[in-house]
Amino acid sequence: MILPVIAYGDPILRKIGKNIDKDYPNLKELIANMRETMHSSYGVGLAAPQVGLAIRLFLIDTAPFAESKDYSEKERAYFKTFNRVFINAKITNEEGEFWNFSEGCLSVPGINEEVSRQPNLTIEYYDENFKKHTETLSGLPARVVQHEYDHLEGIVFTDKLSSFKKRLLKRKLDNISKGKIDVDYAMRFPKLKKR
Repeated sequence: MILPVIAYGDPILRKIGKNIDKDYPNLKELIANMRETMHSSYGVGLAAPQVGLAIRLFLIDTAPFAESKDYSEKERAYFKTFNRVFINAKITNEEGEFWNFSEGCLSVPGINEEVSRQPNLTIEYYDENFKKHTETLSGLPARVVQHEYDHLEGIVFTDKLSSFKKRLLKRKLDNISKGKIDVDYAMRFPKLKKR
């Protein structure tokens, strides 16, 4: 089932996610629904807060990047297989020289901006079968993980932009939170208080 993606401005995107256990209600169904939502929205990642749940769960599938000729054959082959579920994830290390890359977000449609992140990380997490993993990632997969992990910490990628850039984007962000945008996937917009 396709779930509506929560739009920028909703308070759920600012909550820190809580850890879950293997008995979390309907977890397999939730993961399947999130995967369907991510793919139908042409996303490469989706975090539980983006579907209205303040829990530590996100999915990643970098296969769409495998279509780009900007990457080597080896990188594209890896992107095709980087499809993971991350539960109760904890980044234990980030390192390397910061690099910029244009990021977008299903919760912030129509906005893509350069974000600076470190290229390497180590992350501990449980998969959908609650098997524990420790993995070291670099480059694009690391960046997608960092972006989705931020959602678990109540951070949206626009928080990482300069004050000047945020001022330039203010009207667009306000329009997103008010539902004044055109998107080709299901979204849920914040209920704004009337003044």
